[in-house]
Amino acid sequence: MKHEPWEYLFISFNSFNFHDLFNPIWSSSLVLLIALVILYNVRTRQLRTHAPYLEMYEWLLWTGVISFGLLVTYALFVFDFLFVVITIPIMLGVFIWIRFIHFPPILAAYEQKLARQRYFSRSRFAHPESTIRTKPARRRRRR
Repeated sequence: MKHEPWEYLFISFNSFNFHDLFNPIWSSSLVLLIALVILYNVRTRQLRTHAPYLEMYEWLLWTGVISFGLLVTYALFVFDFLFVVITIPIMLGVFIWIRFIHFPPILAAYEQKLARQRYFSRSRFAHPESTIRTKPARRRRRR
């Protein structure tokens, strides 16, 4: 270490100053950004009829696009290391908040709604003649 620890925050984030962190951060950000877009496309096609899950994956997508895009931008345009240090914990905190705090109550309520629909559907068609349409009563026409 040539500088005090807090002085590293104001040094530009490039491969010369941070040779052990620079390449892993920008390359993993790019790989995770591509993986996130692929995961979003696959999961939204699988869950196209389940709106709360689609909403959660959309939140995760945009959080990832913004944060991983920022990390790649910081590496490309040589920002100070302070921005990298601030972005990574905020990004991880938002990912954890979305997946484990914000959406679990919404998903639990949706699963209860689906279970209720399945129960009523099952009880509605439990009687063998419930699916047979009855003939309407014939009425005489007045002339």
